[in-house]
Amino acid sequence: MLKLYGGARSRASIVHWYLEELGVPYEFVKLDMQAGEHLQPAYLAINPVGKVPAIVDGDFKLWESGAILLYLADKYAKTPLSPQERAVFSQWVLFANATLGPGIFVEASREPEMPRLLTPLNEIFSKQPFLLGNEFTVADVAVGSILNYIPIMLKLDLSSYPAVLNYMKELSERPAFQKSIGKGA
Repeated sequence: MLKLYGGARSRASIVHWYLEELGVPYEFVKLDMQAGEHLQPAYLAINPVGKVPAIVDGDFKLWESGAILLYLADKYAKTPLSPQERAVFSQWVLFANATLGPGIFVEASREPEMPRLLTPLNEIFSKQPFLLGNEFTVADVAVGSILNYIPIMLKLDLSSYPAVLNYMKELSERPAFQKSIGKGA
């Protein structure tokens, strides 16, 4: 059975959410980050950097939330992904982790970056329910988790982006979200 390693209030909740969406059986191994369990040799053998999340799927070990999301999308997709579909998923997962997250959560860049990032997202969500159209995908897990962390961690006024707020609300009401990020996992 796949094992997901994480800690309280970590990016492991993003992977947790996606596993719940996929209905994949898994075991959540909660590491006590305060006690330094993520820096012990047993966990460093899984992730030498000592960060969470990480997964172990049989003999396969993988860390970095975005890489894990893409692996899960590839492995559990209902139909095989074309190179183009895989690239679009990668684009949005990388955007979430490398552009959207730092643009929102790094205070020094927030003021100039927020409108640049949220205005196009607001346009997308004013025309369709999900990033890629009418179907919920791994792209929504990646981007939606970053957006839904905003009210949890920051007190930002997003009223200029009503379609983004609606998207966040719709995602936060999904049962799999409620079992993961919604309960502070």
